[in-house]
Amino acid sequence: MKSGKLPALLVVLAVAYFLTSLGHFTHNAEFICEYPNLPASFTSARIYAAWAAITSVGVLGFFLLIGKKWIATGLVLVAAYAVLGFDGLGHYALAPFEWHTRMANVTILAEVVAAALLLSATVYQLVARLRQPASI
Repeated sequence: MKSGKLPALLVVLAVAYFLTSLGHFTHNAEFICEYPNLPASFTSARIYAAWAAITSVGVLGFFLLIGKKWIATGLVLVAAYAVLGFDGLGHYALAPFEWHTRMANVTILAEVVAAALLLSATVYQLVARLRQPASI
């Protein structure tokens, strides 16, 4: 990230993860009965609230990146946001893959793939940043 400019790939991958995450959470909230063995405490409202909380981590990370003052911290928050995308795999701890509908599996797996790509790009940027010599 030279001169504080956001790499286009990082932005594209963040948007892709944002959209796949929104798609999964929306499908989960609107078709909650199609997700086997979810706890009764899971409601549509709670699912949307969880998505908003998770997304706020990424939004805060990007605000820090755009501000150019806390770039490493912003990258760590974006990485944390991406890691949260693996939580969808928890559906398979509650019920096997074949018990889920095709669309549920598509939204879960799309979110996980997008999260993995964003995490990879973010860690790459963070490592590159940390390897830069300190400026005086």
